This record gives sequence, structure tokens and C-alpha cells, in this order.
Amino acid sequence: MTDTAPLRPDPWSVTTADVTTPEALELLREYYYDVANRYYRLHLGREGTPEQLESGLAGSPSDDLVAPDGLFLIGRHDGVAHSCAGLRRFDTTTVELTRVYVRPGLRGTGGGARLLAAVDEAARSLGADRIVLDTRLDLVEACALYLRHGYHEIPAYSSGPYAEVWYAKELTVRA
Repeated sequence: MTDTAPLRPDPWSVTTADVTTPEALELLREYYYDVANRYYRLHLGREGTPEQLESGLAGSPSDDLVAPDGLFLIGRHDGVAHSCAGLRRFDTTTVELTRVYVRPGLRGTGGGARLLAAVDEAARSLGADRIVLDTRLDLVEACALYLRHGYHEIPAYSSGPYAEVWYAKELTVRA
């Protein structure tokens, strides 16, 4: 006879949220500081200054992540907000995924997978049958997450200064 512990309920849940709430803005600031500081460390050998980070954050608004052509998701671990993602309409059948973030201390706990599953459902709710995104190659955790969850590399569809690799995922129709 084997001892089996009862299964613990999934500590992650994901819901849509208002991108202008303090909770959402805190996650977006952490997301931006994380990706910007990685860039500064890689290319300049230092952290970004508070002025550089705040200026960059101000120049990267998320106000398009609202209905009717976008939305914002917050992932909670044991009820506390620890991850986020945004979707914006790209064309009539495609949405663009952006602002994907899981706090570093909770990476590897299933939060990214739960977030991307919710992204798929949210994209369908916007009438999309395809999701696209661009990212940087140094964001290796993100690239690996996308590839594990059905995304594949595609030709460039955008020309942003930090876009180095582009991915897409075709959504299956749910019956």
C-alpha cells in the first residue's frame, strides 16, 4: 500500500482586470523594470536609473488593453496578484499578446501555464483565432514558455526596437 497525499488545489487563478487599478499598475511597473533592467545589464552592464525606468514606463502605455479591442489579465497565487498579461486586437482575427509577467519568485510554479491558458480563452472571447507576439531573445524564460504552449516562430510582423523574435499560435475552436 502506498501513502498518497491529498492533491492540493491549484493555487493559481486568472481573471480579467481593469488595467488602471493600483494592483495592475504595480504589476506593469514590475514587468517593465524587469525587462528594462535585463536589457540595461546585457547591453550597458548596469541597471537602469530610476529616471530612465520611469521615463521608459511612461512611454510604454497599456491603455489599449481595454474593451472592446483588448483586455488585461491578472494571475493570482493563493489570492495575491503575481502575474499579468495583456491582449490587444491586431486585425479582425488576430490579437497581440503583450506584458506577460510572472513575479520571479513564483516562476516555475505553473503560473505561466495558467496565464497562457487564460490568454487563449480571452483571445477567443475577442473573436480571435490567432495570437501573435514579439519579444527579445534574452528573455529566455518567456521564449521557452511560449514554445511549450503551442507558439511557433514566425516572420517579423512588427519593427519595434526590442523585437528580436516573433511567435504565433493558432487557436482551435472550442465546441
